[in-house]
Amino acid sequence: MTVKKITPVLLVEEVEPCVQFWKEQLGFEVANEVPEGDKIGFVSLQKAGVELMYQSYASVEKDSSFSAQGHAKGPTFLYIEVDSLDDVIAATKGARVVMPERKTFYGAREIGVKDPAGHVLTFAQFGA
Repeated sequence: MTVKKITPVLLVEEVEPCVQFWKEQLGFEVANEVPEGDKIGFVSLQKAGVELMYQSYASVEKDSSFSAQGHAKGPTFLYIEVDSLDDVIAATKGARVVMPERKTFYGAREIGVKDPAGHVLTFAQFGA
């Protein structure tokens, strides 16, 4: 078996603020968007071969394959390797910092912020 790609799907109350964050602050583009009434139910965002998806809880709850399973509404934690932490810090200005910039014993310079839905994004630059 060869795994070709893993794409996180983050569940949120509202998709729109997350789309705005990734587009306006981090330069991603919307690849697919599925409406849910007058809101966005699902979106995939892409940039330079990287993909991220958001889906509203309301959209998931309407999907019969998920209806009986239940799902946590807790934050998800993403670890994102970047080539320039300074660029990320500038781009995410105004986002809530949950882990101040630090250097790690494993050779990374990192910072953690929350996206508009409360998911924790740790950005890391190695060799800095």
